[in-house]
Amino acid sequence: MVSYILRRLGAGLATVLLMTIIIFIIVRLVGDPAHLMLPPEATEADRDLFRQQLGTADPLFVQYLRFLGGLLQGDLGTSFRYGVPALGIVLERLGPSLYLTGTAMAFAVGLGVPLGILSAVRPGGVADQAGRLFAVLGQSAPPFFFALLFIRFFSVELHWLPTGGYGGFSHVLLPALALGWYSAAGLMRLTQANMAEVMDAEYIKMARIKGLPERVVILKHALSNASLPVITFAASQFGILLGGAVSIEAVFSWPGFGKLIVDAISQLDYTVVQAAVVVSAALFILINLVVDLLYAFIDPRIRYGR
Repeated sequence: MVSYILRRLGAGLATVLLMTIIIFIIVRLVGDPAHLMLPPEATEADRDLFRQQLGTADPLFVQYLRFLGGLLQGDLGTSFRYGVPALGIVLERLGPSLYLTGTAMAFAVGLGVPLGILSAVRPGGVADQAGRLFAVLGQSAPPFFFALLFIRFFSVELHWLPTGGYGGFSHVLLPALALGWYSAAGLMRLTQANMAEVMDAEYIKMARIKGLPERVVILKHALSNASLPVITFAASQFGILLGGAVSIEAVFSWPGFGKLIVDAISQLDYTVVQAAVVVSAALFILINLVVDLLYAFIDPRIRYGR
């Protein structure tokens, strides 16, 4: 197990290194911050001096080695726009995004998985029909469409919840529902398909013949064997939600991670974009590693090589 973790961490570090090379080149193809941040009346000499101050006048290879050396020391550079460490800006915005994404994921799992189980256990019933309708609606429109509908109905018409802003549970409820509905629909359909397949297995029939309560048969025997694909999908959805929450953060004026990346790209703030990519890549790799390790606890048949 230890050797497997070390191999995964090594592969993760290689992935992060590759991501830094790609994003380092791409952001510099977008434009020159000297033209954006200096006034139009600035001369070319002024722009050259500004590039030297930013460090963008050096050859690309030299810039990358300087960035890589800082990365090894935990220094991801200073923001061109704000003049403060880029990593601090990213971590400050990462908290609200994790709060929003975590709440959306809790909604998706808490609603999608039970609906999938009920649909598989009682096919054709009320829960099955409601689950299918829920899945179709959740996957028929983008999250920002539901965000606008929720604001119109719950905020403007009923005055139950705020229209936006960052705060407590009342502020995160609508954006989390809008963001998590698509994932909840996908989890519902995947859980229903896997549970329906497992329910016809011989060991499920044997458990019923032994007289085990139906609740034990479903939750202990059926769900545990049908949960691996669901966990994999949920982990991938967490990363997708974290990276795809830009539209929701814009609609609800949520000061999150995705909006920071978009603003940094539009402002040609290279260091913030690079720091955001490094942090997000490291976070995704860590999530996937944790999910892989959970497999061995859920299914004892899974053993990782030495």
